[in-house]
Amino acid sequence: MNIDDRADARLDWTRHTLGDTSLTLAPVSTDASFRSYWRAAQAGQSWIVMDSPPAREDPIPWLTIGRRLAAAGLHVPRVQEVDEARGFLLIEDLGSRLYLAELNDATVDALYGDAMHALLRMQSTVDTDGMAIYNRTFLAQELEIMPTWFVDRHLSCTLAQADRAILESAFGFLVHNALEQPRRFVHRDFHSRNLLVVEHPRISPDGFGAMQPGRTPPLLTNPGIIDFQGALVGPITYDLASLLRDCYIAWEPERVHDWVETYRRRLVAAGLIDTTVDRHRFLRWFDLMGLQRHLKVLGIFCRLHYRDGKRGYLDDLPRVYHYVLSVARGYPELQDLASLIQRCVGERDLSLPEATCGTR
Repeated sequence: MNIDDRADARLDWTRHTLGDTSLTLAPVSTDASFRSYWRAAQAGQSWIVMDSPPAREDPIPWLTIGRRLAAAGLHVPRVQEVDEARGFLLIEDLGSRLYLAELNDATVDALYGDAMHALLRMQSTVDTDGMAIYNRTFLAQELEIMPTWFVDRHLSCTLAQADRAILESAFGFLVHNALEQPRRFVHRDFHSRNLLVVEHPRISPDGFGAMQPGRTPPLLTNPGIIDFQGALVGPITYDLASLLRDCYIAWEPERVHDWVETYRRRLVAAGLIDTTVDRHRFLRWFDLMGLQRHLKVLGIFCRLHYRDGKRGYLDDLPRVYHYVLSVARGYPELQDLASLIQRCVGERDLSLPEATCGTR
């Protein structure tokens, strides 16, 4: 189905579902996948239509993970109607107040407080039975995205055999760190573009949230949580690193370390880690887990540009690159990795396609 036919089918389905032939759809956003989101308004009620073409983005994982989150009292979009065969979903409109636009020095503590409350709920309550594991093979495959798309494609840098040995040593070190951590539910994209400040609390759970009375934990209205379809069971610091070392916004290291320690204490109190995991060990887990994620993201952002035509992601490469170097330089085992990446980048402006030397 071509783009125009898809648009016609999407509009026809929405009008039929809501019983209104005059409805129109306004684009809301696209994400890093092939999904797109559209807003429909009817008699003061606003809905989101998720368009998830099954051949490219199967909607079933989104529905399956959403049910698990809703059952734990997390605020994921309520589902009104689903056409699995065509990949059309009519879901709750959580609004437009993404964390990214709302975060500033005056609001960050409260917003991150809500987000960490939700994260603790996810890690302590969400049923993970039967979910895929974030295992050694998966972690290693993710790390390989960086040399393929960032080093080779974006920087046009050819790695020598000795360079590959440095990468393999560093990657092994990072995978070991990930695997030694307790495993819990991992959203995998728990950051400021996937969390929303919800203005109108849901009165009662339904759709995703339909559960037996007395069995559903109280709904956490904020934050609204989206883009959870890739969830796995994996390292306990992964989502915390996604949130606090966000690829789209950065905070002072001291402030981040304070938030990390606050969350460590919550995990201890909840019995999710024991007291042998002291501040130093937990921060090491957090640092190295964030580094694994940021190395992967260097490659993913380039892949989104070169393969998928999504230009805007290159603008965030310098921030992610800074994260990579700042963390890698802090660990003796990763000094060679930091030097290798820095040598490949040189004076290039990472935000430019086919990264070139000099400034814009």
